[in-house]
Amino acid sequence: MTRAWFRFYAELNRFLAPSQRQCGFEWLCSQDASVKHMVEALGVPHTEVALILVNGQPVDFSYRLREQDRVSVYPYFSCLKADAQPPVSLQPPGPPCFIADAHLGRLARDLRMLGFDVLYRNDFSDADIVSIAVQEQRIVLTRDRDLLMRKPVARGCYLHAIASDSQLLEVMARYRLAERIMPLSRCLKCNGLLEPVSRQAVAGDLPEHSGACQQHFRRCSGCGKVYWEGAHVTRMRKRIAALLAAMRPAIPAP
Repeated sequence: MTRAWFRFYAELNRFLAPSQRQCGFEWLCSQDASVKHMVEALGVPHTEVALILVNGQPVDFSYRLREQDRVSVYPYFSCLKADAQPPVSLQPPGPPCFIADAHLGRLARDLRMLGFDVLYRNDFSDADIVSIAVQEQRIVLTRDRDLLMRKPVARGCYLHAIASDSQLLEVMARYRLAERIMPLSRCLKCNGLLEPVSRQAVAGDLPEHSGACQQHFRRCSGCGKVYWEGAHVTRMRKRIAALLAAMRPAIPAP
């Protein structure tokens, strides 16, 4: 057996037993155990780890623990200094795409409202989510840490917040989404992209009052649902503005 010292930082402490939070502690590890195995054995999903230092030096998940190693484990940061060590796992380039578990339907809808690609169905099993996430390189959004500990899952986000707006702000901050939003460009129902169409093209799909007073329409390329600039859109635009305003205090001054 091997004895190593561990210290977890910031929100990673929420996954630990109370006696292990906010302090360094010694832990008995199996011989030749990887640091990834021990981090998860202590209750922290690997997807929540951005940086691991062993004896002050950065390592990846495959590092094999040695006697009296000192392990420091850090979460994702909202910002990093230019000379900071690289994270354990980098997100793929380009806009992030997500898959949300069955309990996060409101979050999926809210992210779609902001223009992000989010797969969601309330009948997805955990196995479905893992398979799709791997095949399509999607980030798993969940409050189930056991799901994030599944070996095939490369990228994921554990939602600490419970309230829907707080969950949305959590995801926006972690993946720096504020600068990438394309509001009201996706279907809230099926995730398809919205395409401009003429009033004549959708006349048969509209309530009579909408066809009479609206000029601009869009149709989902996936399910065919028609959207227009009604009072509901005005409310969504106000909510988006409020969300972006709530993000501003978290953005460091240049």
